[in-house]
Amino acid sequence: MKVTDSNSFGTAIRNKRKKLGYTQKYISEFTGISASFLSDLENGKKTIELDKALRIANLLGLDVELNERG
Repeated sequence: MKVTDSNSFGTAIRNKRKKLGYTQKYISEFTGISASFLSDLENGKKTIELDKALRIANLLGLDVELNERG
C-alpha cells in the first residue's frame, strides 16, 4: 500500500492491527502508548508524533520506506 498522507498511514496501521487480532488496548498496554494516541493515529490525525507512529508500524511488522520518485 502506498502511503501518501496521514489518512492512508492510519488505514494501513488499522488494517494490520486488525489482521493480527490486536486491540488498541492491547497495543497500548504492551507499548505504553495511549489508546487515544492509537485511535488518533488510525484516524489520520495530522498532529501525530512521528516517532510513536513509526514504533507502532514496526511493532505490527510494517516497514516504512522513503523512495525517490523516478
